[in-house]
Amino acid sequence: MPPEPSAPHDGRSLTERAYEAIKHDIITLRLRPGETLNEAQLMQSTGLGRTPVHQAMHRLALEGLLVILPRKGAMVAPVSLNDALEIIDVRMVNETYCVELAARAATPEDLAAIEAVLARSREAIAARDVAAMMRIDREFHLAISRASRNQTLAELLRGLHERSLRFWFLALSTPSHLEGVYEEHLELFEALAAHDGERARRAIARHIEEFRTHILKAI
Repeated sequence: MPPEPSAPHDGRSLTERAYEAIKHDIITLRLRPGETLNEAQLMQSTGLGRTPVHQAMHRLALEGLLVILPRKGAMVAPVSLNDALEIIDVRMVNETYCVELAARAATPEDLAAIEAVLARSREAIAARDVAAMMRIDREFHLAISRASRNQTLAELLRGLHERSLRFWFLALSTPSHLEGVYEEHLELFEALAAHDGERARRAIARHIEEFRTHILKAI
């Protein structure tokens, strides 16, 4: 059994470190859908103690990534095509509205922040770094949500993106889709920079439909 560390290394709590490590392994499919786990395994893999691992497991269960099995541990939640398609449908309704708001409300500072995130994606694509591209994609969409000036909508979309992550990893593992994502993001950014709400709606709709297409191929 690994010893309980006395303090976090980088300012994060032990529970946060356990949560992020386990979540990363679930999202990147190192922990496979349907795989059974127990606290001892996760303590070994994370190098953290029972309490932070236990708390992290329950947080991941609340997010739908783990299923707690009483007296047995947990199971990595299965990947469901139906779940993916439901998330995509809800994203389509809400994210098209979000980008329309952002096109109207985005300030020069908002646009600079979005463009800076976009610029970083070229390096990730060249390196075929799917994990980095996932982080960049998340930052890109969060920056647009902030530019919408609708906090409730931004929180809703953040949750939907979190629930999409395993599906997104599957979709981005296709090299052609990795390249296509940059072009889709660029098209959306140009619409936002032009403050063209209708064009932004079309761009995000195409982006989400491409996601749907690749998910249908991957699952």
